[in-house]
Amino acid sequence: MLNNIGLPGLLLIAVVVLVLFGRGKISGLMGEVGKGITAFKKGVDDGTKELDDADKVVKDVTPEDEKDKDKV
Repeated sequence: MLNNIGLPGLLLIAVVVLVLFGRGKISGLMGEVGKGITAFKKGVDDGTKELDDADKVVKDVTPEDEKDKDKV
């Protein structure tokens, strides 16, 4: 159903949305979308940095009696 929209259909949808909601509301909505994308990217970067830091600080938690078995 949506495969046959094309450019004229998209333009018609854009005009209808613009008439229904007005320029100010759409502008505000796009600003919020931009802020959301920025916050998402920042969160992904922070998560990646956190994982990289966790990889650097690796602690051996193997019990002492288990460590001896590996050396044999």
